[in-house]
Amino acid sequence: MPTEEELIARAAELLARGPLLPPPAERKRLRDAAGLTQEDVAIALQTKRETVNGWETGRTMPRPPRLAAYKHLLDGWAEMYPAPTSNANAPTGVTATAPETFTSAPAPAPEASTGQASKAAAMTTAENTQSRPAPAAASRPAAITRPSSTSRRPSAKKAAPAGTPAGGTDPRFENGPLAVVDVEDGKVLAYCTGGLVLDVPAKSIPALVEWTLREAKLGAPKLAGPGKDADPLLVLTEAALERYGLPVTLTEEEKHAGRIPEGHKVIKQLARAEWKLTKRGFGPWARIYRPAQGSERACVQLCIPSWNALDARHWGAAGQLPPAELARVLGVYASRVMTPRGSTAVTGLELMTALHPPTRASEPDATGKRHSEHNPGSLGKDAIDPMNWPPCEVPDGHPVLKDLPRFHVRGPAEKIFEEAYDWARPMTDAECTLRHLVGIDVNMAFGAGANGLSVGLGEATHVKAPAFDPKLPGSWLVDLSHVDLSKVKVGKEWVELDGSLLPSPFTPKGERPEGPAWYATPTVAYAAELGYEVRPIEAWVRYDNGRYLDGWYQRLRDAYLATMADLGVDADLAPAGFLAAMNGYRARDPELAIVATAIKATVKGGIGKLRERPRGEGWRPGEPWRALSRPTWRPDIRAAVISRTRVNLHRKIVKHAAFTGQYPVAIMSDCVVYAAAGPSPLDFLPYREGKPLPGGFKLGINPGLVKHEGTQSVLWGEEVRERFNAPELNLARYIKDGTVTDVDNGE
Repeated sequence: MPTEEELIARAAELLARGPLLPPPAERKRLRDAAGLTQEDVAIALQTKRETVNGWETGRTMPRPPRLAAYKHLLDGWAEMYPAPTSNANAPTGVTATAPETFTSAPAPAPEASTGQASKAAAMTTAENTQSRPAPAAASRPAAITRPSSTSRRPSAKKAAPAGTPAGGTDPRFENGPLAVVDVEDGKVLAYCTGGLVLDVPAKSIPALVEWTLREAKLGAPKLAGPGKDADPLLVLTEAALERYGLPVTLTEEEKHAGRIPEGHKVIKQLARAEWKLTKRGFGPWARIYRPAQGSERACVQLCIPSWNALDARHWGAAGQLPPAELARVLGVYASRVMTPRGSTAVTGLELMTALHPPTRASEPDATGKRHSEHNPGSLGKDAIDPMNWPPCEVPDGHPVLKDLPRFHVRGPAEKIFEEAYDWARPMTDAECTLRHLVGIDVNMAFGAGANGLSVGLGEATHVKAPAFDPKLPGSWLVDLSHVDLSKVKVGKEWVELDGSLLPSPFTPKGERPEGPAWYATPTVAYAAELGYEVRPIEAWVRYDNGRYLDGWYQRLRDAYLATMADLGVDADLAPAGFLAAMNGYRARDPELAIVATAIKATVKGGIGKLRERPRGEGWRPGEPWRALSRPTWRPDIRAAVISRTRVNLHRKIVKHAAFTGQYPVAIMSDCVVYAAAGPSPLDFLPYREGKPLPGGFKLGINPGLVKHEGTQSVLWGEEVRERFNAPELNLARYIKDGTVTDVDNGE
């Protein structure tokens, strides 16, 4: 039993941690009463609007010196705008909820030095201490009547997230972009974003579609001027599936087909009501529509988690969340990225088109009429004819290769091999004397590779013996085997390196090329940057080009940074503070952590989808497949992004080696492993007075910067390589948790 003195001492510690703030809802009320915006507060306190939003929703707490300033502001407003003393005047039908519990933020630890990095990485930030309110009671609050439907705002376990109000500036979509449809106590309810719940009168899927389009006020405005509004999304829980006569799970045959049979009773109901399904049928992501009447669209999309619509690799446990929480997760994603249109990969691709619609309305002609015309900067509405593709850019089995011998294997001189790194080497004797293997991972690496990249917008032109132009997107046949990594240019200076410890920047496996090979423009440009002459033999270049992916990258970057800021990881943290903030960030708000993962998967999947391969469909080599009919089937753009991503990483590796004499042990895509004396990235990354090596690796949450991926011992690395008899087993593949299995041994 502790003594009275001990308890008083602990209480004093709590008092010393800083002043308590009012509950998050009260913070927002006070600001609203003052007639100020979150942006006004952010400017006054010299921070970001997203940070103020985090304070007001309770997901983060301000830290000194802003903590005292923010409390001073709230105290002043509290005197000017006191809270009502009772609920006597509360609107009829609205259930009052208990205020959220909260705690003060602990005082932040002083910034760690390089030698203290491992301790700093184990600390949590002051912005993760906000408590969550207790779960709401099972009883539902009284209804608030609205035209055509009934809505409810039950007390919820978590406040509405930033960027996902139930309403919006467009009255057509005042209830948000989507709803999760569930059945409780025999009633069908639609859980929308922001805590809104609608009563659903529909008794069949056709009626549900009609209700969604006529009464629910769901959807989202278009992302670009000539684009289209986002169709409303309905997510059906298992209870909703049973209510509407759909299977809770798919059979193995249905999983393979990706849909329920055409003869299913629900599909017949839709047909009788003159609703149509897209070619992919009624599957995990079904689209139900009627042909557009002029500019009016009549389309609703369904998402069915129990049919694996929300792949756990990208959405974690989202499919198992209760309806309100799932609406929150998908709502944050929809508001920051776009309303999901399918898998994260599909949505990543659809986002490109949404930001660059293929057509726009022309200026009025002589009769005053407007016509549809090509939207400059887009990929257009028509796919490139499969037979017009450069043979070097297409995957095996493409129609343009149909005349190749059946068992012909294309080499680097026939096929472009722009892929992410999968490289490793044995450790040196000096590296084996160190204790740790530390992995660092590039944030949103493919997004950073897309940023500012000029890509082709149309068909390619074939040229012989061209002069290389680093600003011209294309594929180049050139011999880079003469590039010697033991002596390269870094900036304007020639430096000598141990080339045997470096991967080649020109091949995914890091092997030095042996002769002419096809490369995307960024790869060839990097060879010239290293100080070596390049003489292309031939090329397929695209004179019609532009920075097509810039807006796509910027939207996904902003979505990721806003979500990570809500999780307590700000973009302006010092190195040690960043490592501390990243430690355990997922536990602060597991739902927002799901969103962050989905955003990253959208980036990677969207780029991969640019070269989608045939998937079943009874396809045979030499025949076209469905993806080829899309204007966004662009393997050349994918190759350029991957090329630039790999080159960006190699440039940092070379800069680091030239400055520190340290070389990577293994690279897997965007993860790099170094041997180090300590377990933290700060034990080998060169920082001087908090500033990183210019052009080298920098710790931070922004795309292109790096985070700590994981640390294992050098002994672990040697043991697993010996166990699998693989001296060059790629340790970067397993550095995160150290688990290596027989079936996943890097071969």
